[in-house]
Amino acid sequence: MTDHPHNHDEHDAEEFDTVILTDDEGKDHEFLHLDTLELDGSTYFVLMPISEDESEEDDEAIILKLGKDAEGGEMLLDIEDDEEWEKVADAWENLVDAEDDE
Repeated sequence: MTDHPHNHDEHDAEEFDTVILTDDEGKDHEFLHLDTLELDGSTYFVLMPISEDESEEDDEAIILKLGKDAEGGEMLLDIEDDEEWEKVADAWENLVDAEDDE
């Protein structure tokens, strides 16, 4: 047993959940769920696209906001407000930087 209070399994970068999202045209897209952020009473998901084409290197993470559909079910939404997007992106960047400093 280690003498520091965190679980190393939680830090294993290779173990991210896979999420499949369906776009407006009914096409499925696969993502790695990198992180979940709570900010100003809202929940945001940081996702990394998994490219089906090995020649495509898309290493840009996307951030989606948890919202509700017309029936009250949960759904992930694009962040359309630039100020909100910047605030969430900055919060995630600060979190990643803090983890890198550990």
